[in-house]
Amino acid sequence: MSLPDPPDPRRLAFNTLQVGEVEVFYREAGPKDGPVLLLLHGFPSSSHMFRDLMPLLACRYRVIAPDLPGFGNTKAPPRGRFDYTFDNLYSIIEGFTEALQLEKYSLYVFDYGAPVGFRLAAANPGKVTAIISQNGNAYLEGFSDQWGPWQAYWREPSAANREACRASLSPETIRDWQYGTGADPTRLSPDGYTLDIHYMARAGAEDIQLDLILDYRSNVAAYPAFQQYFRDHQPPLLAVWGKHDPAFIPPGAKAYQRDIADAEIHLLDAGHFALETHAMDVAGLIIEFLDRRL
Repeated sequence: MSLPDPPDPRRLAFNTLQVGEVEVFYREAGPKDGPVLLLLHGFPSSSHMFRDLMPLLACRYRVIAPDLPGFGNTKAPPRGRFDYTFDNLYSIIEGFTEALQLEKYSLYVFDYGAPVGFRLAAANPGKVTAIISQNGNAYLEGFSDQWGPWQAYWREPSAANREACRASLSPETIRDWQYGTGADPTRLSPDGYTLDIHYMARAGAEDIQLDLILDYRSNVAAYPAFQQYFRDHQPPLLAVWGKHDPAFIPPGAKAYQRDIADAEIHLLDAGHFALETHAMDVAGLIIEFLDRRL
């Protein structure tokens, strides 16, 4: 009788973990005793955005990607019972890492995942071994000129300004602006944006996202604290950036070198969702960086 094949470390497993009132859905692959890489997705996506990247890294690393509250398959209480703020997203992810007993880990942060991850790193500097920022902003220089409605809502959170932000959640904006801008259409699978559009159409999803759009101003207010963490702790940092991102522009990547002397910057011929078209390139940069810096 032949023995079964050993488990393939690249095969994704799908699990949930209770953290307070939130049932966190997450994807995981790689050896249980391997160095941990925690991947934090952005808006309006979920851990699904890492579907191509995780198998490429799983031979070397234990890769873990949770869905944030309000996104994907994570189940959180409705508005009114749970405040959808970035501080609360961070608290749930910190509880998630503690429940998994992650004592040391590197961070991959993207978009909304960046302010969540930087809160986590600043609170737990001894646990974070390295940071990969893929279009994950921490500097005013990183903002494009396309933030007008959001910034107006931050300054004056009126009903009219809230409604003006709703266009950011439309299927056309998700597909054509967020995913499509600067991306090679022949390499851009419809899977990512189609799933994001589906999630946004769920009951209550738009109001949760509008709450988070308003609270995004708390991230901008926290930038000086994030930058102080970079200066004080000098984490190994790789910024790998889709240079055609319509929201977070390349100066945001280059700004890391102001606070982390040996930060490494790579600009890819890609858009905001660089993994949709350049997962192989990003994986190669991550493996080379972590193998060398860790």
